[in-house]
Amino acid sequence: MRRRAWAGISGGLAVGLGVIGGELTAAALSPSVTPVSAVGSAVIDGLPPGVKDWAISWFGTADKAVLLATIAVLIAGLALAAGAFEDRRAYTGRAVILGFGALGALAVASRPQASLVSFAAPVVATLVAVLVLDALIRALARWVGVAGEDLPARSSPARRRFLQGAGAAAAVAVATGGAATAVRTSQTAVTRRRSAITLPAPTESGAPPPPEGSFIPDGAELDVDGISDLVTASGDFYRIDTALVVPVVDPGDWTLRVTGLVEREIEITFDELLAEPLVERYVTLACVSNTVGGGLTGNARWLGWPVRDLLARAGIRPGADMVLSTSVDGFTAGTPLEALTDARDSLIAVGMNGAPLPVEHGFPVRLVVPGLFGFVSATKWVSELKVTRYADDAAYWSTRGWSERGPVKTSSRVDVPRSNARVPAGGVVVAGVAWAQHRGVAAVDVRADGGPWQRATLATAISADTWCQYSITLDLAAGPHTVQCRAVDRDGQAQSEATVAPAPDGSEGLHTVTFTVT
Repeated sequence: MRRRAWAGISGGLAVGLGVIGGELTAAALSPSVTPVSAVGSAVIDGLPPGVKDWAISWFGTADKAVLLATIAVLIAGLALAAGAFEDRRAYTGRAVILGFGALGALAVASRPQASLVSFAAPVVATLVAVLVLDALIRALARWVGVAGEDLPARSSPARRRFLQGAGAAAAVAVATGGAATAVRTSQTAVTRRRSAITLPAPTESGAPPPPEGSFIPDGAELDVDGISDLVTASGDFYRIDTALVVPVVDPGDWTLRVTGLVEREIEITFDELLAEPLVERYVTLACVSNTVGGGLTGNARWLGWPVRDLLARAGIRPGADMVLSTSVDGFTAGTPLEALTDARDSLIAVGMNGAPLPVEHGFPVRLVVPGLFGFVSATKWVSELKVTRYADDAAYWSTRGWSERGPVKTSSRVDVPRSNARVPAGGVVVAGVAWAQHRGVAAVDVRADGGPWQRATLATAISADTWCQYSITLDLAAGPHTVQCRAVDRDGQAQSEATVAPAPDGSEGLHTVTFTVT
């Protein structure tokens, strides 16, 4: 048993050092594509839509961390098995590593942003793992030859050499892991370029009167503890996308191409984009996977160039009804053409809350489209807009069972009180946010314990494209209570009370919170 344990540890050290060496190589040469991220991304692409929706509903924005942890557990199992196999029969453990190394290389090849240098990482990872495993198993065999199968603890030169080799492998793995983390977190030149960018002021600054959605009007924020902030801080903004590792895009190399059913194809650089007349708008974005009352919604101030101006410059040919946007990592979204050419503030965004886009939210450039769920509109790290037809092209999620057009549904949630809270007796404040992007919220109603609906106080909306806060004070007796909320849009349509799951085009139902008045 002791020999088997040391063989497994040898496999763990060898594969661990190989994986970390591969990640360091990728961090230096191909930070957007690593062996681990490529395998994880291939898994994400291959999972049925129901599994992805389940993962998001259970883990929310931690879904990628859970996937990475699962991959780490599987790699650990592989490593232990490789060590045991190699100890029993030469070359079998190395064959296992070579096989999985080949799968890693195939996964890298499947990534759209992969280049020739991207293959250096799986090659380094495989070679390091094979060589270290061979060295450690040979040292273990010499120890066994001297001490016998039970490997007693008494000192011997063979034992010392094995333990020294294992310790050296562990030390190198720690040092290499630290180096890989340092390189990846700094993102070197890209981080420096982002921090050096000074975004231009919106062209409408000082223009009377300021356009709706470009400023926060009086009465837009309610003074209620625990209510969602009117403007979501960039660091708190939800992140749901298919990128296991955030693409690293140098703004100096970035371009946006407009292709397809256009009179003339266009390609613009980041500097050219910043020179265009940019506008700033508050827009609330929502994820289609958001469950009733969930947190996958946020409101931010976006700076960008109206998409309609770019498309007008390209000239749209008759018959087009969709724009297929593509990210540098290969993700695609199909957006109805009218949503990018009508009067709404659809933007080619470069700024978020007064700063360049955070890397995880699409730096250097992303799309922001009011009124549509992100899976059909909010492409991050965008690199191409193809004017096309729904009949001719399909986007990433529409080929996986989700709807094509994804309009955001009228929704609301209760922020205060929290579920299972204990609330002091007296007037109970019920408050939260409601949204009906591009239609606007006209009213919010609240009811307690299934009783009649009562009209809440609605804060002034920034625009029809943003959420708004609401509150109401209820006189409730001591004991358990349940409250629900519903929003009514400006067309007079009340939020649906039917319970509907997020797939394929967004959840429906009333957010219900249970608490106790003491």
